[in-house]
Amino acid sequence: MNTQELKQKFGIIGSNAFLERAVDIARQVAPTDLNVVINGESGTGKEVFPQIIHQESTRKHGPYIAVNCGAIPEGTIDSELFGHEKGAFTGATEARKGYFEVANGGTIFLDEVGELPLATQARLLRVLEAGEYIRVGSSKVQKTDVRVVAATNINFYQALEKEKFRADLYYRLNTVPIYLPPLRERKEDIHLLFRKFASDFAAKYRMPVIRLNTEAEQVLVNYYWPGNIRQLKNIAEQISIIEKVREVNADTILKYLPQYSSNNVPTLRNDGFSNNGSLDNDREIIYKVLRDYRGELNDLKKLVYDLVSATGKVGGLNKDGLQIINPQYGDMNQNVANTGALTFHNPIIQNPAQQPHVIEVEETLSLQDKEIDMIKKALRKHKGKRKNAAKELGISERTLYRKINEYHVEE
Repeated sequence: MNTQELKQKFGIIGSNAFLERAVDIARQVAPTDLNVVINGESGTGKEVFPQIIHQESTRKHGPYIAVNCGAIPEGTIDSELFGHEKGAFTGATEARKGYFEVANGGTIFLDEVGELPLATQARLLRVLEAGEYIRVGSSKVQKTDVRVVAATNINFYQALEKEKFRADLYYRLNTVPIYLPPLRERKEDIHLLFRKFASDFAAKYRMPVIRLNTEAEQVLVNYYWPGNIRQLKNIAEQISIIEKVREVNADTILKYLPQYSSNNVPTLRNDGFSNNGSLDNDREIIYKVLRDYRGELNDLKKLVYDLVSATGKVGGLNKDGLQIINPQYGDMNQNVANTGALTFHNPIIQNPAQQPHVIEVEETLSLQDKEIDMIKKALRKHKGKRKNAAKELGISERTLYRKINEYHVEE
């Protein structure tokens, strides 16, 4: 079954390149038993992809269980996943099978896997590595044959740095990553999704279909959509029920769209995903470039100061007869701070036949050139390993790929 047939079968709407790529990866990985992690913000439709993987795999006749790890209390999560014996804890009046035992021979979908406690993560790692688990309150090792598909909206790198997620479990889970873009990165799909939802609700509530004029469609395209597809669907349902006029204009749409300050000011959310998609990644690398630029400028100032100090006088000459700095040009630090370049003058000529030397050291002010330089340095430092280079630069691997292609960086 090709990508388009899969999209039709599972009701996936849109032609965005990232979405097409995600469906294609799911199609290719389904026949294997590799573990998969689906990354994406809340409301992007992550729950559909484990079903694709299960239905297109050899396990399709086995059980499929979806578990929301974030909705299960920490005190009972081990019991839910691995089961427990009678009397294992207060209230355990009988033995109970866990999800990994029930899903034996099938697929288990762990949604919001990043919310698992560290102790449970250790148990899960053992299942992934050896196919073994132990019920709560038991000492008997049991076997299970389960394929694990996980999903999360957290930034794994930040969770690893804060020691909230085990690195060994991450690398075991993240055999094949699938990225789902937020709705604001799928602008070409927004009006298609809205029309589909409007048609569904018209049939459900037996009323005429609502339609958007050109201005209203533009409002939807330009909106930030913090709740992604789930929010768009809710908006379509509200308008379908409440509005009597079936032709919806921009003013009507705006009444249903909450205004967020993040629309105007780029920020970095606590969960590690940027509020402005690739724009925020660009901003982060620009900030890093500017910080490094400032550091280089300070190093240059220090170098000039050390050279001046070594001569024993402000107007000293170096071995080439070039004067490092002269009092008539003002305070050195002030000159360095206020200009983008340093000029080394030689007004004192020991040899009359010698022409005055003026050596200018220009610092480029192009952020693009700085970005290219930083990307090259990071790639050289990590011997071409893009994953490590992206981490060094403080951006996602996907953003690094895009910039390498955009700037035609030779590795």
